[in-house]
Amino acid sequence: MRGSFTYRNAIFILVLGVFTYLYGLDSRFAPKNGDEYPYMHIVRMTADAGAWLPLQSEMDGIKNTKPPLVFWEGIASTSWGSDWTLLALRWPSVLYTGLTALLLFLAVARYSGKKQTGLLAALVWLSFFATYRYGRPFLTDPPEVFWLSLPFFALLYWGRTAFESKLLFPVLAGACFGLALLSKSFAYIVPATFALGLFYWRWREWNIPKVFLQDLYKVILIAVLALGVFALWFLLDPFPEAVWKEFVLGENAGKFEARSSNYLLDLVRGGDSIWMLALTTLANAGLFTFVLISALIQCWRQRRFMSLEEGLLLLLVLAFFIIFSLPSQRSGRYLLPVMPAFAALIAMYWDRLPLWGFRIALLLQLILLSVLAWVGGNLQLSNFLGQPGIWNYSPWHWAFMGVAIALVLLGLFSRERSKTIALAACFFCYCALTSSLAPLEGALGRYSQSTIQGIVGQDVWVPCDYRAKDEEYRLLLPGAKLHGYLAKDANQIDVLSSTHPLVALQSPIGVEPELCDSCKVVGKRMEMRARHSDAEIRAILRGHIGEHLFVNEYLVSTPAAIALPVVGKDACR
Repeated sequence: MRGSFTYRNAIFILVLGVFTYLYGLDSRFAPKNGDEYPYMHIVRMTADAGAWLPLQSEMDGIKNTKPPLVFWEGIASTSWGSDWTLLALRWPSVLYTGLTALLLFLAVARYSGKKQTGLLAALVWLSFFATYRYGRPFLTDPPEVFWLSLPFFALLYWGRTAFESKLLFPVLAGACFGLALLSKSFAYIVPATFALGLFYWRWREWNIPKVFLQDLYKVILIAVLALGVFALWFLLDPFPEAVWKEFVLGENAGKFEARSSNYLLDLVRGGDSIWMLALTTLANAGLFTFVLISALIQCWRQRRFMSLEEGLLLLLVLAFFIIFSLPSQRSGRYLLPVMPAFAALIAMYWDRLPLWGFRIALLLQLILLSVLAWVGGNLQLSNFLGQPGIWNYSPWHWAFMGVAIALVLLGLFSRERSKTIALAACFFCYCALTSSLAPLEGALGRYSQSTIQGIVGQDVWVPCDYRAKDEEYRLLLPGAKLHGYLAKDANQIDVLSSTHPLVALQSPIGVEPELCDSCKVVGKRMEMRARHSDAEIRAILRGHIGEHLFVNEYLVSTPAAIALPVVGKDACR
């Protein structure tokens, strides 16, 4: 049940991990959260206003939805919106994620005395699907995780020096927590200081009087400094009352309201129960979920012989779990800051972990890679677009898929290599997801340059199924003035062509839209559908994938006229 992790393995997986996080960083189909669109909208509107504050938005109730630090970073990385690309918006997130992995490596390598264990902890954390999903897009999670983790990593790295520091560490920790609050929410000061208090309590060997006499003032100082940094938002914003109403009362206090019946019932049953919080927190590990479960079982079995550092990591997890079980809205995403602690525990117990967790991970990876290969082969060979060679992968894609599947099979049948291959295969799976949609990232899924240049400055209506979805179309049709309509109406060709002068409408694959005599197709591209009926899902499972998974989108010019501004709410707002 033992598995070695050598420097050669570590370097190979590190290079693979770096490539995975950079590959397809500018992809519209990268795993992400829908919040990225509203955040992009706020950055663009604020940059257009030419001032750092107040934050600007055309969306009702979504202006001061998050503190300004992440939006300021977006303004800076895009040069005040002049370099409006996903790559420019997202690279700071990857930088934060990389720095968090570096700090995790340094801390674990220091207290374990083994650089291999430190590297392993960093790579395990990067292999978690939640890290990949939330650690690359333009979201608040990467800076939040970095700044919240930094003081705890410092305590693990410097040990006695940091714990006994009377002023330097508390001041630096307060500044770090303050930047975390300015990235996400002031509410994070509660679990952060609670966890810090538990750290000091454990350091004083559970002696409460010692903690009160020697460490309580440090925790209070850290909390005051952190909240002081957060309060800069109120000080600098010309409309602090709007911040109080929208962010403090709306975004934070509202999370304590009962979601369905009442607070206590929601706590123990339903999608927002404490059990669901535990499940979704474990599921943050993605393909390594059962490896994480096996590590926690091992922690319980070894609880009497647990090291100080392992105990501190578990206290960090416990503190965040307890605090975030209190709001009525419970989500494993709120516990992303403790996932590095879970990765450190897996790394510490790596050689003692049983193989069953890794074999489940390998089996899940094999299923995922096989499904992607089957779907990709079907799309390339089925000729669903009516012309051969339109949906076409490069030979490198199929070579990569073959190597990935062979590697996973080797891991399943080789006990000595199972653990290392299971870790590496997580990154192979993420690369396979991106590579499988590569044809849609090219000319097939984009309008031609002549189409884009021909509509610059014109009003265009696009389908919206999520708030600020037009920010994605802003990448596809730069320079156009975009307006939204409900995405469910995208196939209502007669209605759309009779009411909108320039509109993006959608038609099933293989079905040409019936347009009026005066209507003209200005451009065409293919898009992936988001929702499917039960009949369509059954058809996809029978192999009719392309016809139901995608739609053709036509940019159509019509003789219709519309008075601007339009009365009523934009569907994208």
